[in-house]
Amino acid sequence: MRESVISPSRPGIALEICVDTPDGLAVAARAGADRCELCAALDLGGLTPGPGLIAAGARAGVPVHAMIRPRAGDFIATEADLLAMIADIAAIRAAGLAGVVIGVATGAGALDIAALEPLVRAAGPLEVTLHRVIDLAPDPLAALEAAIGLGIGRILTSGGAPAAPDGAERIARMVRQAAGRIEIMAGGGVTPASVPALLATGVDALHASCAVSSGGEGFGFGRTRRTDAGRITALKRAMTPQGAPA
Repeated sequence: MRESVISPSRPGIALEICVDTPDGLAVAARAGADRCELCAALDLGGLTPGPGLIAAGARAGVPVHAMIRPRAGDFIATEADLLAMIADIAAIRAAGLAGVVIGVATGAGALDIAALEPLVRAAGPLEVTLHRVIDLAPDPLAALEAAIGLGIGRILTSGGAPAAPDGAERIARMVRQAAGRIEIMAGGGVTPASVPALLATGVDALHASCAVSSGGEGFGFGRTRRTDAGRITALKRAMTPQGAPA
């Protein structure tokens, strides 16, 4: 166990943008993201980025937190998965990124404490975010307490709903339960129109991809996701009191 590592406070609410390309990192940084979650294969829910993406993250100019997820599918980790995750965390530390994003569940959906403990230890001084594995937990408030006990500094959640705006009531309960002991970040389906309701829950941060898709010709190989600066700017504007939609 360790003490939670909380980011230094910033004025207002932080905006985290998840990206899976070097260009996406650059766009997010220029458009004003407070930090980036770096993944491979966002179409699969996000996987551990490769060495090239990690190197781009180290040059991004904003704090970058790398997803640690060696395969698509469920969040149950085999011994081989855990060994891979520990090695990936070591690579993230060596590259100088700011944090990692982790999550492991038991077959019943609860947090797998025995698996998460060595991952948190491996992260050392890095910030640690628990991803939306918590949205599958049968008792999210118990999972929140477990995350605090592990020394995790931030939870990403949609409130157990497919999209965060639909889970706003649960998110608000999580914020009250957290009582400042761990950051709560709302993510999933975040749009400028949904920002006021999500900020009203008391969250510390919002998380979005702000991506647009195009292509798909040629057996689908041409389909691309592109981080859109205009969408990031619109979210940032909605997050300021004068910019919130009526």
